[in-house]
Amino acid sequence: MTGKERYDNIEIPARLSEVIQQAQLRGRMEKRRRNVVRRSSLAAACAAAIMITVNVPNVAMALSDVPVIGSIVKVLQIGSGGQRTDNVSITTNVEENKLNINFSLNGEQTSTAPAYTVDYKTAPNRLIFSFYGVRNLDYEKLEKDMRALSNVKDVYNNIILDDSAFRFVVELKENIDYSVSEYQQPGYIQLKLFGATEAKKPHEVYYVRSQAMEQGESIAILEEQYSADDSSIIKTKQGKFILAMGGFNTREEAEALLKQLSEREDYFEPLHVDHWMSNASPE
Repeated sequence: MTGKERYDNIEIPARLSEVIQQAQLRGRMEKRRRNVVRRSSLAAACAAAIMITVNVPNVAMALSDVPVIGSIVKVLQIGSGGQRTDNVSITTNVEENKLNINFSLNGEQTSTAPAYTVDYKTAPNRLIFSFYGVRNLDYEKLEKDMRALSNVKDVYNNIILDDSAFRFVVELKENIDYSVSEYQQPGYIQLKLFGATEAKKPHEVYYVRSQAMEQGESIAILEEQYSADDSSIIKTKQGKFILAMGGFNTREEAEALLKQLSEREDYFEPLHVDHWMSNASPE
């Protein structure tokens, strides 16, 4: 029997037509499912874009000039991000009104940023960056690059009693807004500074504060003691440092906090209430 004869004698299943129809139907359904997933993914991406910029008032400025390199993860003004890691090194580079904070491990740029937090406080207007799982930071270059930004007033580091963490403070000039963008592949963070859409009127701010002291282990121990009380270290006009808690609109609120703190068993360092303008540094 020839090959053609064997082909002609193949028995065609009675349900072949039905099978073909079902296969075609499954194909159409799968195509429809992929389209739905694609549309859902697009909608989710749009929603994510809204979510990641939820605490950035000037979204347009925050998302302008988005770099081609890397995929954006989130845009924030205060909050946290990154992934837990260790032994990461930090370097920086500056471009116009933007500062890129880059991360490397064993000589290779990391795919994600290490764990970090960003906080904002007034009196004076300042950003507080904390990085964890970091062992090496070229602080001299970071400070030089920060000061190269025209909207930066001052920059200084905070000593942390953790050899795998770094913290630095960036004081902003008046009526300056900002955004912090996290990227992956490669992992880096970009600080963008721009003019605020609305000028903020300076006002008095009340803090519970320590005496002024030199930057060092003493103030680092004090900061760790009150870390759960939203404490921060502020550079004074004379170049020393104080621990401050609060940021209240009234003296009564600050006095109430001081009373609570002074009743604790671990209250040793004398604290007192002080106030200064929201756009100024303490004495």
